[in-house]
Amino acid sequence: MFKKILIANRGEIATRIMRTCQEMGVKTVAIYSDADRTAPHVLMADEAYRIGPPPARDSYLLGDKIIDIAKQAGAEAIHPGYGFLAENGDFAQAVADAGLTFIGPPPSAIRSMGSKNEARQMMEDAGVPIVPGEQSNFEDHEDALIAAERVGYPILIKAAMGGGGKGMRVVNTPAELPAAFDAAKREALSAFNDDTIFLERYVEISRHIEIQVLADAHGNCIHLYERECSIQRRHQKVIEEAPSAVLFDQPELRERMGKAAVAAAQACGYANAGTVEFLFDPGRNDFYFLEMNTRLQVEHPVTEMVTGIDLVREQLLIASGEVLQIQQEDIVHRGHSIECRIYAEDAPDGFLPDAGTITSMELPAGAWVRIDSGVKSGDEVGVYYDPMIAKLVTWGVDRITAIDRMHRALAEYRVTGLKTTIPFSKWVMEHPRFRSGDFDTRFIGQEYSGEDAKLDEQTVKAVAMAVALYDREQRAISPVSSSSDNGSSSDGHVGNWKRAGRLQAMR
Repeated sequence: MFKKILIANRGEIATRIMRTCQEMGVKTVAIYSDADRTAPHVLMADEAYRIGPPPARDSYLLGDKIIDIAKQAGAEAIHPGYGFLAENGDFAQAVADAGLTFIGPPPSAIRSMGSKNEARQMMEDAGVPIVPGEQSNFEDHEDALIAAERVGYPILIKAAMGGGGKGMRVVNTPAELPAAFDAAKREALSAFNDDTIFLERYVEISRHIEIQVLADAHGNCIHLYERECSIQRRHQKVIEEAPSAVLFDQPELRERMGKAAVAAAQACGYANAGTVEFLFDPGRNDFYFLEMNTRLQVEHPVTEMVTGIDLVREQLLIASGEVLQIQQEDIVHRGHSIECRIYAEDAPDGFLPDAGTITSMELPAGAWVRIDSGVKSGDEVGVYYDPMIAKLVTWGVDRITAIDRMHRALAEYRVTGLKTTIPFSKWVMEHPRFRSGDFDTRFIGQEYSGEDAKLDEQTVKAVAMAVALYDREQRAISPVSSSSDNGSSSDGHVGNWKRAGRLQAMR
């Protein structure tokens, strides 16, 4: 096992990796930009090194500098986390060339799965079902129009090197294609420095289901069953769960998806932790390969909660050359887990990112509640990085228990100073369609208008105003009896009002 590793990332994933390292007796090295100099991952690490100014291109994306720091610190391996350089085959190769270990899959697997065109062809050859489509570097509208007619409308234009919903456009008619084609190519070039796109049939009513896999360098590969990630905004996940409600009473289908995921991993010579993503078509009760994420996923905690397996621990063991000790028959789902990504976003206003200083934060607690967070009170959530501030995870003996526990935890979660998606997440937990399991990837677009959240915001602002006026009157009468900093008061009702007033920042 490694004695020291560098974590080439920031935020909650860096602290999450560090906790497992601490349990395993592995020393950790953090890197930080100027914006993160006092961030929790910097304070938690055994050593920390400045990497550069805030923009990621000048700090967390500097692969050569990260490798130099790792060697300077005496680290034997680099864990990329997710995002930044996690799925960069050239970086993984550079790490190996420097005599260090990349805690992730081989560069060849990253490269083959990083190209959606290449991945689709590889999966088709391996017998893994794929969405019907056309793979080509379409140069003009005419070629794309001809291919779209063969595929059949509606179609989905996708960036070959894409991810996170970037470079994707739904096209319902030929007249819509030229504008969507140009927009997708522009976005793909901007996001991935590659404007290659392809077309596939758009499955309008679908669910997003993914399978966690673990593979070692000795030919062993297993799956840890599924997660469902159908609650999305702009093709980006916001709430995940394990297992999937749609597979709950379909063991044969679940088994087929698991075997397909293992076949996908083996087809590209995979090793370490990875995730194979599928599009599930409820109408046909069948599934199609979407892509393989060659890294640890943001939503990995729900799998850990229902299987009891620490995925980061397994990553480190596999990367150090050990044989996978877990057999397929050892994997058992116990109960149900839900994850809400808590973003600094204004959900009622189209999920626009918010920025500012976290003036205070009160975290939920209690049995079977987990929080992976990379920020603390007093930290600034800026414009340079992803606006996710935490992942809130709950477990329950069944799905409804997990949902109710999440609802309670969200009600306890207090963040002031900026807007968050806490009220939105709470709204989802209350929604009858979500609670029944009858939803798909269109859920937010169909059901969420933001009006309930706006009304709630207006209500708490009114309460806050009433509290402020009451406080002013009380100070005029008796300064000694005015409320203390913690919101308590000689009048219990006022204390409750003040706690309610603090909710005004929970939006």
